[in-house]
Amino acid sequence: MLKEIINGTTDAVVAAVKGTDDILGAVTDTVKNQVVNVLKGTGDVSNTGIDVAASVASGAVKGASQVSASLTDVVIGTMSGVVKGVNEVSGDVLSAVGGAAKGIVQATAETGGDISVAAVSAVEGAIKSAGGVGADSAEAAKAAVGGVMDAATSIGGDAVQKVRDALLSAAALPRDVIESALKGSDKK
Repeated sequence: MLKEIINGTTDAVVAAVKGTDDILGAVTDTVKNQVVNVLKGTGDVSNTGIDVAASVASGAVKGASQVSASLTDVVIGTMSGVVKGVNEVSGDVLSAVGGAAKGIVQATAETGGDISVAAVSAVEGAIKSAGGVGADSAEAAKAAVGGVMDAATSIGGDAVQKVRDALLSAAALPRDVIESALKGSDKK
């Protein structure tokens, strides 16, 4: 089922982004609709939300890479769409943020993109999106950091250090929250 979600989202994002100037909006809406449709279709929002978020996020990044869209716009739009979609079906937004962040960084690595940019954009998108639906932005940041660090660990090589350095040096991210989240992910 997850492979179908990834492929379906990839195709939907490619179709939505082609011919539009508003890539961020197109990705956000497409991802939100994918999340809502899949979660409503499964009927089990609590147990499938993380996997769905990761799969939809992965598909969105893969789709965007086919149409040469800005990685930053795609990642922020993807995170926004996941948060809005999961919130709409009353799912666990924070778990979905972690899953989406992981899917974003893994798909970025698979498509040859810059995982540092993807990681920072995923956390930034989580903070902005969570606040927009009334969720705790600091907790969303921590969930996103956990997801990007899980992905970096599974990628291997110097990915963990690259992502860690990028998160700590990003001016747009709250350093105290990032440091706290990184300490928490080190203990896993």
